[in-house]
Amino acid sequence: METIVQGITSVTPGQLIMMAIGGLLMYLGIKKEYEPTLLVPMGLGAILVNFPNSGLVTQAGSTTEGVLSVLFKAGIETELFPLLIFIGIGAMIDFGPLLQNPFMFLFGAAAQFGIFFTIILAVLFGFTLEQAASIGIIGAADGPTSIFVANALAPELLGPITVAAYSYMALVPIIQPFAIKLVTTEKERKIRMPYKAAQVSHLTLIFFPIIVTIVSGFIAPASLPLVGFLMFGNLLRECGVLNRLSQTAQNELVNLISILLGLTIAVKMTADQFLNVKTLMIIAFGLIAFIMDTIGGVLFAKLLNLFRKEKINPMIGAAGISAFPMSARVVQKLAVEADPQNFVLHYSIGANVAGQVASVIAGGLILSYFV
Repeated sequence: METIVQGITSVTPGQLIMMAIGGLLMYLGIKKEYEPTLLVPMGLGAILVNFPNSGLVTQAGSTTEGVLSVLFKAGIETELFPLLIFIGIGAMIDFGPLLQNPFMFLFGAAAQFGIFFTIILAVLFGFTLEQAASIGIIGAADGPTSIFVANALAPELLGPITVAAYSYMALVPIIQPFAIKLVTTEKERKIRMPYKAAQVSHLTLIFFPIIVTIVSGFIAPASLPLVGFLMFGNLLRECGVLNRLSQTAQNELVNLISILLGLTIAVKMTADQFLNVKTLMIIAFGLIAFIMDTIGGVLFAKLLNLFRKEKINPMIGAAGISAFPMSARVVQKLAVEADPQNFVLHYSIGANVAGQVASVIAGGLILSYFV
C-alpha cells in the first residue's frame, strides 16, 4: 500500500499535464479519426512515459535502457522509420492527376513558402540558422522530411520537431479550413474547375519516378534518401510486376511503422523535456509555418487568377502541402460546403502529390546549403 501511495504522490503536475495531452491525442485519433495509427500510439506513449521511473525510457543514472529509448535510437535517430514510411507513401501515390495537369507543380512549390518565412522568424527569435531551418521544415506537413532535416542539422531539437510535425499533419482537417477561410471568400471557394480527361501512358508513369530521382540527384543530392525511397515505393506501384509488394508497402508497412513511430516519438514527450519555453516556441513556430504554407499556396493561386481567363479555385493552392491525401480531401470538403455540385478533388490531388515531391526537394535543398 505504501508503494502505491508513494507512486501516486511522486507524480508531478507537469507529468499530469503531459498525460492529459496524451489523452487528448488519443481522443482525436479515436473519436475524430485524425491519423489514428499515429495519434493513438503517440497519445498512449505520452501517458506511459510520464509515469515516475517508467521502464519504457532510459532513466538518468541507470545502465538499463528503456525499450522506447532503444527504438528511438534505432528507428528515428538512424532515420530508418521515416525512410521506410516513404516507401509506403510512394506506393500509395498516383501521379496520374499531376501528370494530367502539370501546372499543379507550381502549387507544390508555392506551398513551401511557410518554410522560409518561419526560418527567418525563428532566427529573429534567437535560434541558430540550422535550428531555424529544422523548425521551418515542419511547415511542409511532412513528418519524415522533418525528422531527416532535424536529425542532420539540429539533433537536440529532434524530439519537439518530430512531435510538432506529426501532430500538425494529423490536425490538417482542423488547421487548414481555418487558414483557407482566412484568405478566401465564399465566392472564390465556389469556383468550379471543369474536369478534363487526359490519358497518361503506363510508360510515362514508370519513367516519372525514375526521372524525378535523377533530376533530384543533380539539383539536391542531399534529398536522394527521401526522394529515392519515395520514388522507389511509387515504382513498386507502377511497374506492374510487384503488385503484392506494393500492397504490402501501402498497408502493412505504413501502418506498422506509423504505430512504432507514434510510440517512439513519445520518448521526447516527458514533462521535463517537453514543458519548457524552447519546446513551446518550436511548436508555435511550427504552427505558423504550417498556416503560412497553406496561405502561401492560396495566395499564389489568387495571383495566377489575375492573369487567367479560366479561373482556378484558390483552395487548390492549399493542397500543395505534403499531407497526402488529407489536404486534398479538406479542399474538396470545403468546395462542397460552398457548392454541393463543386468537384475539385482531381485538381487538389494533383497539387497534393506535387507538394509531396516539393517538400522532400525543399528539405534536400536546405540540407545541401549547410552540407
